[in-house]
Amino acid sequence: MTDPSPSRVERRPGRTAPAQKNVALEVPAEESLDTVAETTASTLAAIGGRIRKARLARGMTLQTIAQVSGLSPSMLSLVERGRASPSIGSLIVIAHALGITMSELVSTPEARENRLVVHSDEAPIVETARHVVRRLLREDRERGVSLALNEYAPHTGSAERPISHEGFEYGFVLEGQLTVEVDGVSHQLKAGDLIAYDSRRQHKIWNHGTQKVRTLWFNMDRG
Repeated sequence: MTDPSPSRVERRPGRTAPAQKNVALEVPAEESLDTVAETTASTLAAIGGRIRKARLARGMTLQTIAQVSGLSPSMLSLVERGRASPSIGSLIVIAHALGITMSELVSTPEARENRLVVHSDEAPIVETARHVVRRLLREDRERGVSLALNEYAPHTGSAERPISHEGFEYGFVLEGQLTVEVDGVSHQLKAGDLIAYDSRRQHKIWNHGTQKVRTLWFNMDRG
């Protein structure tokens, strides 16, 4: 008798461990930091504006609110102007002094976006990280449109280096001379001039002169 032939063993190719991918840490771009700073400034200005509006509607002075809340009049003034970031505890005592809830100070009323008229004293004023003063005339999130009056002091602008972001924008110069750089090309604008460009293009807005510049700026979320 012959020995049975050895059974054939099927060898499967060995499984190799998947190669590890190097994950690069994302460093926030300058435009992202500027956007965060501007959003924060806008929020602080809106909260401050609500505090001031509620205080004036009740005929109360900063000193009166200070006595009730325990905060100094100078601190309250900074909060109303959007120049200081109040803690939750501070907002609670301010709201208590005004006879309202804290949520009324921090919530964003959607009805404002659909109002027919926005009076000059109702538009929140924001100072960006680059010291550009923006009066936000309309922030229409539903339609993706933002409209602001921007004021550039001498040697201030949107950013130190060109930035890009989603959207499209139109800029109209009301007063002074402004330099707008788009994709490395500088455009000199004077009062009455209009510029329009896709915000995804590298751009920088700057006042190189010695006089104040005022503009009307439209930003659209959709390019």
